[in-house]
Amino acid sequence: MAALNDLIPSGVVTGDDLLTLFEHARANNYAIPAVNCTSSSTANAVLEAAHKTKSPVIIQVSNGGGQFVLGKGIKDPNAAAAGSVALAMHVRSVAKYYGIPVVLHSDHCAKKLLPWFDGMLRADEEFYEKFGEPLFSSHMLDLSEEPDEENISICVEYFKRMTPMKIWLEMEIGITGGEEDGVNNEDVDPEKLYTSPEQVYGVYEALSGIGKMFSIAAAFGNVHGVYKPGNVKLSPERLGKHQEYARKMLGCSLKKPIFLVMHGGSGSSDEEIMTAVKNGVVKMNVDTDTQWAYWDGLRLFEKDRHLYLQSQIGNPDGKDKPNKKFYDPRAWVRKAEESMCKRVEISCEKLGCTGKYYPTDGEAGFAQLGEPKKIPSPLLLLGTGAVLGSVITLLVKRQK
Repeated sequence: MAALNDLIPSGVVTGDDLLTLFEHARANNYAIPAVNCTSSSTANAVLEAAHKTKSPVIIQVSNGGGQFVLGKGIKDPNAAAAGSVALAMHVRSVAKYYGIPVVLHSDHCAKKLLPWFDGMLRADEEFYEKFGEPLFSSHMLDLSEEPDEENISICVEYFKRMTPMKIWLEMEIGITGGEEDGVNNEDVDPEKLYTSPEQVYGVYEALSGIGKMFSIAAAFGNVHGVYKPGNVKLSPERLGKHQEYARKMLGCSLKKPIFLVMHGGSGSSDEEIMTAVKNGVVKMNVDTDTQWAYWDGLRLFEKDRHLYLQSQIGNPDGKDKPNKKFYDPRAWVRKAEESMCKRVEISCEKLGCTGKYYPTDGEAGFAQLGEPKKIPSPLLLLGTGAVLGSVITLLVKRQK
C-alpha cells in the first residue's frame, strides 16, 4: 500500500488530490468520517481528533449549520451561504497547522435549498478565478425526494458547472429516513429507504460522461439520528450488489467502480459499518453522536463544578473567592471540544482510517487562503509582443 503521505499534502485538499484520497480509501478498505460542524470550536475538535489519530478527515457544513455560523440573529436570504463560506475560510486558515488532509464539504442540499448551493458555488468560482482552486473541496446535492429523472438531470447540470473547477459532487438517490437539520423523512415509504442497483447505475451512467469526481449516497435502510437496536433494518450488503451490477454493465475489472457514501451512520453497529466500507463506502456522515459528545462534555463540567458556577463571587473555597476561571467560556467550551474530539477518534477507528496519514508536524503551518495565479509580467508581455511583431515584419518583407 502506497503511503498516503507520499501521495497528497496536508491541509485542505481539492481536485486531483481529493480524487487520490478517495481512490486510496477505496483501494485500501477504509472510509473517512465526515463530521457536521457548526462553529470554529466544533471544527477544531474534529481537526484535533484527526491529528491525534493520524487520519484524514472531512469537515462538512449543513444549511442550518451555515446559518448558525453567521449568527442566528441575522435574517438574510444569503445567511446560510455566507456562514458556510465563513466556516470554510476558518478551516482553510488553520488546517495546515494540524498536519493532516482535510476535505471541506457541504452537506444535504434539498431542492428548496438550491439558493444556498448557488451561493457556495459562486464563492468557489470567485476563489478559483483568483487562485486556481475552489474554496470548498466538494458539495452534496440531495434531491432524493424528487423523481429520479429530475434528481439526476439537476445533478448533471450542476456537475457540468463544477467539473471545470474539479469540485467533487456527492448526490443521493433513495431516501435516508429520520430527521436532520429541518429535513424530516420520518414517515417516508419504507421501500424508498432501499436503492436498487439499476438506480445507482443510472446515476453513474449520467455523471461519468461529464467527469469522474463524484460519489453516490445509495440508501440501504439508513436513518438519521440514534435509534434502538432492531428498530431499523440496515442492509449494507446491498452496496455490494450495486458494485457487481455496475461492474457487469461496464465490463471492467475494477472490483468497486463506484464511490459510495454512508449517511445516518450514528448508532450503526461496527459490523454494519465495516460491511459498508468493504463494499465501497469511502465517506460516512457523523452528526448525532458528535452533537451528544459536545453537549456531554459541557454537562459533565457543569456537574463537576456546579457550586462554582452559581455566582461570580463565592464558592466552596470561600465566600469571597472569584469564579471567573470556571465560567470563562474557554473553560467549558474546551471540555465540550475534548469530549467531541474523543468521539471523532472513535469514528476514525471504526472506519479504519486511523494511522493512514502521519501529521506533518515538522512543517510550518500557514493559512490556505490562496496564492494569486501566476501571470506573465507586463514587461514580458510587451517584450514578447515586440519580438512577434519583428518576426511578422520580416516574413512580410520576404514575401514581397
